[in-house]
Parts: sequence; structure tokens; C-alpha cells
Amino acid sequence: MSSEDIFDCILRLEETHIQQGFDEGYEAGLASGREDARHLGLKLGFETGELLGFYKGCSSLWNSPALLAHLSPQLHKHLHDFQALLDKFPMMDPEDETKDEIKDGLRVKFNIICASLGVPKKQLEEMLRREMLGCCKVYISEARNKAALEAIERSAKTFPPAAIVNKFEDAAYGRVGYTLVSALDHEGLSSSSPLKSAVFAMVKTALDAINLESHCGSHPRLGVVDHICFHPLYETSIDQVSSVATSLARDIGSILRVPTYLYGAAHEEECTLDSIRRKLGYFKANREGHEWAGGLELEVVPVKPDAGPQEVSKAKGVVAIGACGWVSNYNVPVMSTDLKAVKRIARKASERGGGLASVQTMALVHGEGVIEVACNLLNPSQVGGDEVQGLIERLGGEEGLIVGKGYYTDYTADQIAQRYKELLIS
Repeated sequence: MSSEDIFDCILRLEETHIQQGFDEGYEAGLASGREDARHLGLKLGFETGELLGFYKGCSSLWNSPALLAHLSPQLHKHLHDFQALLDKFPMMDPEDETKDEIKDGLRVKFNIICASLGVPKKQLEEMLRREMLGCCKVYISEARNKAALEAIERSAKTFPPAAIVNKFEDAAYGRVGYTLVSALDHEGLSSSSPLKSAVFAMVKTALDAINLESHCGSHPRLGVVDHICFHPLYETSIDQVSSVATSLARDIGSILRVPTYLYGAAHEEECTLDSIRRKLGYFKANREGHEWAGGLELEVVPVKPDAGPQEVSKAKGVVAIGACGWVSNYNVPVMSTDLKAVKRIARKASERGGGLASVQTMALVHGEGVIEVACNLLNPSQVGGDEVQGLIERLGGEEGLIVGKGYYTDYTADQIAQRYKELLIS
């Protein structure tokens, strides 16, 4: 056989055995990793078990006779060393100091083998993208009660592989936003999703630890847990995260007895979040100084919830849960105490007021001498912070006001997914 024929043969093997190796190895990695993780304990973590399981699945397929017959002696040695490191890993002893060194060795060998087989690192990234990842943003009406926030964060840590990948606190608003990510069940069982379980635990802990009647802040809110939104990441479909959202809403309504509203893809008619908020009086401050304080002034909500009772607890309020594409929050500070002027700017910048498409805005007092134009960017890939910043600066100039540099409250969807992957392997 000529060298060209051998090369063609190897290329064909890449399309059949190697791709099959990745696909089957990945599935085997998840299954094996979950089993291994039970033995690793809290210190090593569920994620390490999944990673090792994935490596084992790849090693098994790479050592198949059909592939080995066409590999060089040097690559044979790399495969042998890779398997030897897997066998050497101290599965039953998470205290073993060699574990980190072995993990580093496995990563190096894994990259060498993939490069030798002609699989570029970019393709590895694409392989990881095929994992179904879901993201959930949880907004809680509290930023000053550190003990409550610590309890909420602890509650989420007991449902791996779900993990908090970002936290944004704002004391002036009296609000904190958490961003969680998790692999979703390939069987589509939203009821047993770690992401759903982690978020439910956070909601329950928040409702137990925070009393809305003693809360105040310059950001509107309708409940202790004001807003929960699910977003698909990578190749995950909106339907997959919607099913998690609706399952979570049912549990919050039936178990925690809190009126719960669905919006976006999680709602049968895809009603919008702002339409629910307007019906419930979300945008009307109830205290001088343009603050929202105390519990809802309602005993029965005027709009029937999608889950839970119509009776509302002043200490807990209501919850809105939805599913939609990625939304970015971008806030622009305006150095002024003239709320009416900043409201005019916010209005003109929004789609509703004839401004930028897919942009929603509010003017909110944010500390001494500052009012922010808080923006929801519903399609940030088309209209981002730069466009918003430029327009608000121009509108501010027309009002004779100084506009500061805006900021995002979270990362992009790709950055969130990358941070999650880094958490898994750290």
C-alpha cells in the first residue's frame, strides 16, 4: 500500500471511527463519569468524575483494533501512556496528592493524541458544544443581608453539575442576580434536571431567609425572588429550557405556594415579561425618593397565575419565570437628579419610544446624584452596549446632562459557557 493510500485510509477512519469515538466516548464519558463521581467525594467533585469517564470512553474506542492497525508506534505509545494514567488515577483516595499531576498529564496526552489524529483543538471545542447546556438567571430582592445570600449560594452547591458562574450585587437597587449553568438531561427529564433542582433550592432558601415587607431599593420588584429566566446555550433548543422552566414553575406554585407567572417560550401564548409586570403594577414606585419598599399591597393578584394560588403573601410576593434567547443587561449612569429628564432619555432610547430595536429601558435612581438608564438588550448580537451608549450620550447632550460609561451586569452567552467549562476542569 502506498503512503497516499495509507493517508486516505486514515482520513476515512477519522470520519468514521474517530468521530464515532468522540460521539460514543462522550456518551460513555457521561455515564461512566457519573458512576465514578460517586466515589470521588466532595473534594474531587462530580465534574472530575465526568471528565475521567469521558477520557475512559475515548481511550476504549481509540484502542480498537480497526484504528490501531493504522497508527504509528509513537501514537501507540501515547495511547498506552494515556490509559496508564487513567489506571493510575486515585479514584478511591481524593486526598492523594498525585491526582492533580495525573489530571494535568491526561490533558496533555489527550491533546497530543487528538492532534496526532488530525483533530484540531477547535474541533474539540465543537465537540464540547454538542453537550446540552442550560443557563438560568435568578434575580433576588436582596443585596445587604449577607447571611441570607450565603445561605442561598450554599443551597445551589448540592446539585452538581449545576454551578453558579456569575453573581452581580447592587446595594442601591437592593437586588442580586445569579447566573447558573448545568448540563441538561439527554433524556429530556426536566423534572430531574440538576439546574431545576439547584434553582428550586435557591428559591426556597430565599423565601425562608428574606421578608419582602422589610425590603427597600430603587429597583422595582414583585417578590423576594423577582424574576427567573432560562436561556439555551450552544446547541440546546429553546424547548429544552422551556420544559425546565415550566416544571420549576409548577413546583414553586404547588410546593412553595407562591403565585407564579410564565412568559416567553415557557408560556403557551408567549406573553412578554413586561406585559405581566405592567398588569401587576411593577413599574410604580410606592415610596418617596422613587423607591420600592415593603410587600405587595395585594391580598389576591389581579391576574390568575400559571401556577400556585391567587392569594399572595406580602412577605413573599410573586415570581415570574420565563425562557427566551440570551438577554444582556446594560446600565448607563447619568450624572443628574432630574428624574424626568432621564426618563425622557430612557424613553427615546427604547424601542417602545421609537429608539433602538429590541431595547427596553427604565430610569432608576442609583445612589447620590446618579440616575441610571437600565437597559434590557433583547437581541444583543444585533444591538449591543456600544449602540446604546452612543445614543444615550447624544440624548444626554441634548438635555445638557453628563453621561457616564455604561456597564454590563453579566457576561455574554459564550463567555458564560466558557466560564462553566473552566469550572468543570479546575
